[in-house]
Amino acid sequence: MERAAGEGRPLLPAAGGSAGLSSPELSSAGAVFILLKSALGAGLLSFPWAFGRAGGAVPALLVELGSLVFLVSGLAVLGYAAALSAQPTYQGVVRAVCGAAVGKLCEVCFLLNLFMISVALLRVVGDQLEKLCDSLYLNGTLSGAPQLPPWYVDQRFTLSALCVLVIFPLSVPREIGFQKYSSILGTLAACYLTLVIILKYYLQAESLSLNEPPQPSRSSSWTSIFSVIPTICFGFQCHEACVAIYSSMRNQSFSHWVAVSVLSMLICLLIYSLTGLYGYLTFGEAVASDVLMSYPGNDPVVIIARLLFGVSIVTIYPIVVLLGRSVVKDLWATPKRGAVAVSEAHERCSRVALTVTWMAATLGIALFVPDIGKVIELIGGISAFFIFIFPGLCLVCMTGTRSLGPRKRAALIAWGVLSVLGGAFVCGQSAALAVLGLLR
Repeated sequence: MERAAGEGRPLLPAAGGSAGLSSPELSSAGAVFILLKSALGAGLLSFPWAFGRAGGAVPALLVELGSLVFLVSGLAVLGYAAALSAQPTYQGVVRAVCGAAVGKLCEVCFLLNLFMISVALLRVVGDQLEKLCDSLYLNGTLSGAPQLPPWYVDQRFTLSALCVLVIFPLSVPREIGFQKYSSILGTLAACYLTLVIILKYYLQAESLSLNEPPQPSRSSSWTSIFSVIPTICFGFQCHEACVAIYSSMRNQSFSHWVAVSVLSMLICLLIYSLTGLYGYLTFGEAVASDVLMSYPGNDPVVIIARLLFGVSIVTIYPIVVLLGRSVVKDLWATPKRGAVAVSEAHERCSRVALTVTWMAATLGIALFVPDIGKVIELIGGISAFFIFIFPGLCLVCMTGTRSLGPRKRAALIAWGVLSVLGGAFVCGQSAALAVLGLLR
């Protein structure tokens, strides 16, 4: 791995070079923005709801801080594993470090998770478009008689048109570095949403017509506190994209990657915590799973926030599509076909075809999903594989192949096992909650 002068020792003894990774052309600032944009997605809308479900700000913040340790640890381990294995994709790293069987499991989980994330993102964009159309279209005549809205404000048309005209061109490029420009715009849009929620809390007496602020409630049990972990995992998840981001960076030293990861997660923690805290204090337990749905639809400030957040979500979708294409290609290619060189024209055609198919399938499902809250819970459970389980397995496997002292080896193996067990708990809990939700 490339090293800067005076850099500290890595997590494990030095490994081989990173030759074979994709050509490095991404700056440190670009890496931070793409990590931020990968994390600051639809989960931002659900954090006030998660604070309410956890029983208040204090337990929710404690869960956030506890999860942050595993989040940063997972990013650090995956970055080192990418350098050790010289693989440019998450699934390639897991396959090279943990073996073919675990790698195949990773590919299946990865594809399922990315597909569901794509559906959730389009569902959120569709909700914002619907609210925007309702606020901009006068639903009635001068005489007050009700009137059906025209066809061009129907969500099926507006979301489909947005996919074709905006999302598709952003999703076609091959390299993730292309997304750094749109990621800056998306991050700023997410920050604007946080500022609006904070301002609305202090102006709630005027803008929301509340007689008195809602009183925070107490958590009914420890179960309610732990039940928000899947939502937090969904919110902070950027691990699926971290290997592709690391592989595109110019400076691939381990200490530099850790600094980029820590900075990105701290900024995410600040934005998520402020959004969750002030959104919860504004509405209490009555807050919707999509916090923007709790505000009046005709408020100009909220309309702008809804529009900008839609822009933010649109900039995430192409990153998810790029990662999904890489998984499909890995699953499709056999060892014999993988050795055959692919022409540039053939690669371009297959990339466009995969993008169209992926977008059409996720759009078709998103138009019929009624509630984004249940989808986020399920996705949060699956994302535990990529935040906890696979990084933990990689750490254990890498530790077993290096020359380490007995104490350091035992500590690293213990942390890897703890990460795996924590991920299994989150995934199992999320699955149980999803099943119970369907049975009710």
